[in-house]
Amino acid sequence: MKWVYILAGIALYVKMLVLPNPELDTSLPSIVELVVQDSGVPNAVSGIIFRNRLYDTIFEVIVFTIAILGVKFLLSNENPSCTIYHFTDQPSIMLARLGATITAIVSIELAIRGHLSPGGGFAAGVAGGTAIGLVAITSSYQWMQEIYKRWHAATWEKVSVLLFIVLAVITLVGIELPHGELGALFSGGVLPILNIIVAIKVALGSWAVVLIFIHYRGLL
Repeated sequence: MKWVYILAGIALYVKMLVLPNPELDTSLPSIVELVVQDSGVPNAVSGIIFRNRLYDTIFEVIVFTIAILGVKFLLSNENPSCTIYHFTDQPSIMLARLGATITAIVSIELAIRGHLSPGGGFAAGVAGGTAIGLVAITSSYQWMQEIYKRWHAATWEKVSVLLFIVLAVITLVGIELPHGELGALFSGGVLPILNIIVAIKVALGSWAVVLIFIHYRGLL
């Protein structure tokens, strides 16, 4: 068998030396340019996620929702932790909350301007979830749970999922908002709205998971 591998390697080497590589036809527009033109946003990644492959993105949001439900289901039969750990020294609390503030600002920036620069709804949601996690490890569980219930975060999470699916289906049908001026904040049609909705969904879902792990495990 080793002779087969040796001959295959020699054949590949001869091919690279003898046969010319095909030349790239530069007269055709690049895929990135076509995506930017169709979506109306400079960030081609956002254009692909929320337009060219929006059908896949719908199921990505649904899978994330199912994952949160799975965490609740798997831990529902366990006994809550008797001891909940969190930082108590002031230097750690100050650093963690400073990091949470910076991360929250980054999350808002990525959600609002994700269609113009690198970023987007998923990255913004992860940044928001990180901010919530940093606050959670420096605060009491009862306080975090009280805020979660006071602002009806669980309800808003469900509403964001339904709203995303409705807007995505409308977009897939072919109904689109005006793209506006390329590079402007209010451009890209429905893409900025989908970015913000996904950011809210991921951040609130992360908050729910953080509270569940603190409740049943006592430590993140």
